[in-house]
Amino acid sequence: MSSVAAKKNRPKYLNLQALLFEIRLPLPGWVSILHRISGALLFLAMVWLLWMLDRSLSSEAAFETIRQYARLWPVKLALLVLIWAYCHHLCAGIRHLFLDLDKGTELASARLTAALSIGAGLALTAWLGAKLW
Repeated sequence: MSSVAAKKNRPKYLNLQALLFEIRLPLPGWVSILHRISGALLFLAMVWLLWMLDRSLSSEAAFETIRQYARLWPVKLALLVLIWAYCHHLCAGIRHLFLDLDKGTELASARLTAALSIGAGLALTAWLGAKLW
């Protein structure tokens, strides 16, 4: 057996540690991954949000109960995360729509629009979060 065959590069099996700390993902990749995560988060949180809406519309007493529930800091924090998820999903979704139309597919413009979508999502989150708190 030759030494070339013995030193053949084998595929590296990726785990979460490798994805987070060893592989340098470019900014457009992070925007895409966060777009998927925010979409899944919004989908899963829909049950909780619809439950709060249903309870608040059932009676005046239930509305006051949900109002007091929404003033708790863990609930406000969860709502702030959902606000971020919605804002990021909106901004990244608009970016993806333009990419589907072959607009901004060059490397420099893809990096710029990725940074703009993250910045716009965080700015919208800060603005809406200030109204929440």
